[in-house]
Amino acid sequence: MREPAMPNVTDALVPEVESPERALARLALDIARILDAALNGRELGFEEGVRLARATGEEVRALVAVADQVRRETVGDIVTYVVNRNINFTNICFVGCSFCAFSRTPKERDAYALTLEQVAEKAAEAWQRGATEVCVQGGLPPEMDGFFYRDILRAIKARVPEIHIHAFSPMEIVYGVERTGMPLRDYLLMLKENGLGTLPGTAAEILDDAVRWRISRQKLTVAQWIEVITTAHELGIRSTSTMMYGHVETPEHWVRHLLLLRDIQKRTGGFTEFVPLGFVPWNTALYKSGKARPGPTPEEHLKVHALARLLLRGWIENIQVSWVKLGRALSQHCLQAGANDYGGTLMEENISRLAGATAGQYLAPEEFHARIRELGRIPAERTTTYQIRRVFA
Repeated sequence: MREPAMPNVTDALVPEVESPERALARLALDIARILDAALNGRELGFEEGVRLARATGEEVRALVAVADQVRRETVGDIVTYVVNRNINFTNICFVGCSFCAFSRTPKERDAYALTLEQVAEKAAEAWQRGATEVCVQGGLPPEMDGFFYRDILRAIKARVPEIHIHAFSPMEIVYGVERTGMPLRDYLLMLKENGLGTLPGTAAEILDDAVRWRISRQKLTVAQWIEVITTAHELGIRSTSTMMYGHVETPEHWVRHLLLLRDIQKRTGGFTEFVPLGFVPWNTALYKSGKARPGPTPEEHLKVHALARLLLRGWIENIQVSWVKLGRALSQHCLQAGANDYGGTLMEENISRLAGATAGQYLAPEEFHARIRELGRIPAERTTTYQIRRVFA
């Protein structure tokens, strides 16, 4: 089954010159009061978040306008990006997530596993092309040596000691712990001592065990995800945070997920950003079996980005758009709905592409600049942890 043409995001959903206050004047009193509270900096709760998540029509326009205003007040008009390379070192995986079209069994013809030398070479090439970060993740091969992740870090740092390594999802960390028998804290310390800079907060999907059971029965539990993330933060290893939406979950799940991330951030302060990840369905078993929606609608993309800005206000400043999943137009629209970061150049990308995404695998810095300037915003290159390297005024 192939991807249909992406529906247009109508002007009615995207704020232009209208002020949030003017947009609120046309709304029912209940949602107007919630959005006014958000504008004035009050922390929103679960029921308020659900009301916003279920917004329709003019309510969505107002939600987006308010989120954009809060973004402007929080981080200004700079839109950041990072020059990085994505390295998926193997597609061999035993987990069998139904939403994944990337993984292969060891005997499949297109299964692959990069050597340590090949991973290090990709990192060196990235550094030569201006990258400051490599993002390293892969499948979970059966019988993997639990010290393989340590060895990847050593190989990269031996070739490119200056590059930042953003690597290994909480699922990979749990697998490494299982394969070595080491305590989680000791395992993370070992990785940090060998060059791990930050963790991707992926493998989160929806942080609800009932949903996780429906889409991936061998994935780590919510409690395990939280334990890995909070332990990493305690050790000074910061991480991103993510949510995959548009499959079997409900708006209530979005809100619970975001509030859980907010609670973690209040305790640890370790999240650098939140990245909404729309489900790319076309080549996945979850969608082909009829068990999932065909990904998020354009309106849902806008709502999730806007909701994240409002619910995470004061705790997670940076909201990223996934250009590889959204494409050009939708990623720009989501930058008008509360987001302030365009993600990374990637240089290569396999997971979304194999699931059916068509936005490409590489976005040059000059293309980021052009897309950001089209919005009347200011492009800036950042590091993994959001230090600004260069502003292109």
